[in-house]
Parts: sequence; C-alpha cells; structure tokens
Amino acid sequence: MAKLPVSVHPRVVIVGGGFAGTELAKKLSKASLQVVLIDKNNYYTFQPLLYQVATAGLNAPSIVYPYRKILEKGNDTFFRLAEVEAVDPVNRIIETSIGLVQYDYLVIATGATTNYYGNEQIEQHAIAMKSVEDALMLRNTIICNFEKALQVGDEEQLNSLMDFVIVGGGPTGVEIAGALSELRKHVFPKDYKELDFIKMDIHLIQSGDHLLKGMSHAASTEALQFLQEAGVQVWLNRRVKSFDGYTVLLDNGEKLITRTLIWAAGVTGAPIKGLDPACITSGNRLKVDVYNRVAGYENIFALGDIAEMITAENPDGYPMLAQPALQQGRLLGANLPKLIAGKPLKPFVYTDKGSLATIGRNKAVADVKIFNKEIRTQGYFAWLIWLFVHLFSIIGFKNRLLVFINWIWNYLSYDAVMRVIIGTKKENVPVEKVTDKVLV
Repeated sequence: MAKLPVSVHPRVVIVGGGFAGTELAKKLSKASLQVVLIDKNNYYTFQPLLYQVATAGLNAPSIVYPYRKILEKGNDTFFRLAEVEAVDPVNRIIETSIGLVQYDYLVIATGATTNYYGNEQIEQHAIAMKSVEDALMLRNTIICNFEKALQVGDEEQLNSLMDFVIVGGGPTGVEIAGALSELRKHVFPKDYKELDFIKMDIHLIQSGDHLLKGMSHAASTEALQFLQEAGVQVWLNRRVKSFDGYTVLLDNGEKLITRTLIWAAGVTGAPIKGLDPACITSGNRLKVDVYNRVAGYENIFALGDIAEMITAENPDGYPMLAQPALQQGRLLGANLPKLIAGKPLKPFVYTDKGSLATIGRNKAVADVKIFNKEIRTQGYFAWLIWLFVHLFSIIGFKNRLLVFINWIWNYLSYDAVMRVIIGTKKENVPVEKVTDKVLV
C-alpha cells in the first residue's frame, strides 16, 4: 500500500469506524497526533436506521457517509480501506489485508458481530441486521418473496413466502416487526392486488418473558400491546432450535413455516488475533480499565461494543449501545493527548441518556433523560422524541435532509418509496412454480 506520511507526532491507529471509532477519529483530528482510521468499508453507517432500509422506507445512501469526508479537515488524519488480520503488540504492528501498519497507540473499536450461539444451520439460512448489505438483502428478499408468491399455486408454499419470523425482542426486532406490519397494512396490498394479505403472518420470538430488555416495564408492556394491535404474533419465553430454510422449530416443539428468518437475537465481540487470551472475556469482548485501556497493555485501548468495563459500581459492564460507544470515543479523544503529555487521565463515567424504540406510525416507547429529568412515555410523544433524536444523530446535513424528506413523504402518502430489488437476495429453498396453468 502507499506508505503513510512520516509525522513528527505519535501515530494513533483506530481499527473500526463505528460510533466509537468515528467519534474518536473526529476528536483526535484536532490534536497533535497522526490519526489512521482503518475499516473494511469506506463509509460510516448509522446502524439504528438499517431496519428502515430493510423495509423500503429509506435508501441506503441516506444513512451512510464517507470516512474521508468525515476526516477531511484533519491535516494529519488518514483513512485506509482494509481488514485487520492480527496485531503484534511487541513490535507495535498490525497486519492488514493491504500490508503492515505501525502504531504508537492502538485503539480497537471493531464493534460486535451477530451471535448465532453456535447454530451453524441458522447462521446459514437466516438474515442478520448488522450492515447495509444485510439490510439490502432483507429488502430484496421481502420483495422477491411477494413476486414469487404470484407464481405459486400451493397454499403452503404461498404461506412460506408471505410469512416472516423475527428472532429477538430488542429494539431491532421490535422495529422490524412494526415496520413490516405497516407495509402489510398500507403498501403491499396496493402493489400485489392478487394476494390476500390476511395470510401474511409476522412472528416475533423472544427468549425472555418481556420485550425490550433494559427498558422500563411500562415501555415493554406498551410495545407488546402496540405490536399485538398491529397484528404481530409475539412469542415470549420461546427459543428457536433450528431453521432449515423452510421450517422454524421452537424449543417447545411448535413449528412455523417461512422462507425468511430475520435474526436479531444477540451479538458477540469481534476481537483481533494476537492479543493475550487473558484479556478476552467469555463474550469475546476485551477487558478494559476505566480509561478504556486493554488489560495487560499500556498503549492498546478498546472502545464501544468490543470493550467490557467492569467496575464495583458497574459489575455487569455497560450495554452494547451507541451512547456508551460515543461517550467512550469522546473521552479517549480527550485522554490520549493528556497521556502523551504526561497529564492525569479522566476515568470514564457513563451518562445514561435513556433508550428508544419505535413500533410504527405514531407509536414508540421512550425512557429518556431530558435536562437530567427522567421521562418515560409511550405513543405519539415518544414517537416524536424518537424522530428528533435519530434525525439529528445522522452525520451530514444532506443525509439529514434526505431522511427528513423521506419520512414526511412516507407519513403523508402511507407509502414506502424504495421498493426495488437491487443486488443479492436470500433464497433458501427453490420455489415450485405453477406449471399447469398459463399465466397472463
């Protein structure tokens, strides 16, 4: 690869450009440091809105932003498109798909990957929701299913194409279920007049006894009621044992027929090879101290979902959410220059700003803090809070404007404008088409 310029400043290499890595890179771009951000994609993704790309509400470019554009004002700040394969802490080198990169300080912000809990069959056949590619694949699969449904004559095949199973009752699962119910009510009947959408079933499976773990009881209860009112079949205290691409087997022996299983049931860390196994937890996260320094290393840090910070006040670690990642990125951005200057570091103290989840038009749940005041609300006001928070969290004025325009259009027209098939789709079991009839 083209060599990075020699700098008089210490080099900080950041692996991963999610919430934490991008926030840190922006903060350090103003410091007397050389900053190198490495990511396998050349764009930042606003993950909370992936489900809207998957359900045709937004176009993918509306929620992504080029790293080079984010970092363009940093005179000694660089981006490299690569995958990091290993780290050599002794020689302060990371191995990447485009060559070796030296560092003075290494920050690991690789985030988390989908956790299938060792079930290779589910991993092969399900669709996750961790990337733009996943969201586009799900959108393509949903639309292709209905196109194929027009070509089959067998009732069971028809149901398998029109039914959807979502595993995981967290915000992602709840939001996908709500969005699909909106499409079933307002959009698909206009596109596919030949199909009876009473036959379209949406199943949401949650292993625990309530939805939205980590939110208040009121939020969980109201979210369940919103979904049930929208016609979503919610299965609590159930686990998926297997999925062969056609049949979902639950732990109580019940079976659901679908060609589309959406997996939003959990995540696991994505550590880099070469680190001491003693610093890796059972959840594949990296043990860090209150300064986000990886256990056993003086110049290696970890942020966000990959970092597990256990303290006496916080024995379970911080949740794998955007806010801890953003706050850790900002703090390390202030601490690294202090560390180099030999000044005392500030320990991390998490400020919980609350949680949000939307279930559909005018329906959301919110447990938030506004001006240090706790507000727990459900329904229309919570939905407005959700809209405001997500809109202003998107990077780039143009992206905010595009998202806002799309939201207004979708709201006024009861429509979802991105119903196009571009790219790959998931096809687990071939569809047996009608062969004894002439289709006109």
